[in-house]
Amino acid sequence: MASELTVGEVAKRSGVAVSALHFYEARGLIQSHRTSGNQRRYARDVLRRVAVIRIAQDVGISLADIAAAFAALPDGRTPTREDWSLLSTGWRHDLDHRIEQLKKLRDGLTDCIGCGCMSIDKCPLRNREDRLARQGPGPRRLIVPAE
Repeated sequence: MASELTVGEVAKRSGVAVSALHFYEARGLIQSHRTSGNQRRYARDVLRRVAVIRIAQDVGISLADIAAAFAALPDGRTPTREDWSLLSTGWRHDLDHRIEQLKKLRDGLTDCIGCGCMSIDKCPLRNREDRLARQGPGPRRLIVPAE
């Protein structure tokens, strides 16, 4: 078994497109080195890094947060089971908070669908506690272009 993998082999084994691997590499999430023929070669442990990236992304963790977590690992190593436990525990609070926010949005959506306005005083999603009324009449959600 080869100790290094080509970009195509990593893509095939991980189920990630070659372009995604290049993107991850450009973001510092994975590393390769170049052969004398200027071809990328990856260490076998890149497969675990890619798996962690995919799992974290699937649950909504940003690439920036994944990169920060990887950077916190000793010597930039590939996450071990213990590392994964620490990483996932660290992300759990954020995920729980987002889940609660989504539940509130879901529960408030019923009233919103019937109103057709999005600015009436009842709307808990876009105008909680009728905040926009304090700014006076007229549209308030227009984005003014920078000059």
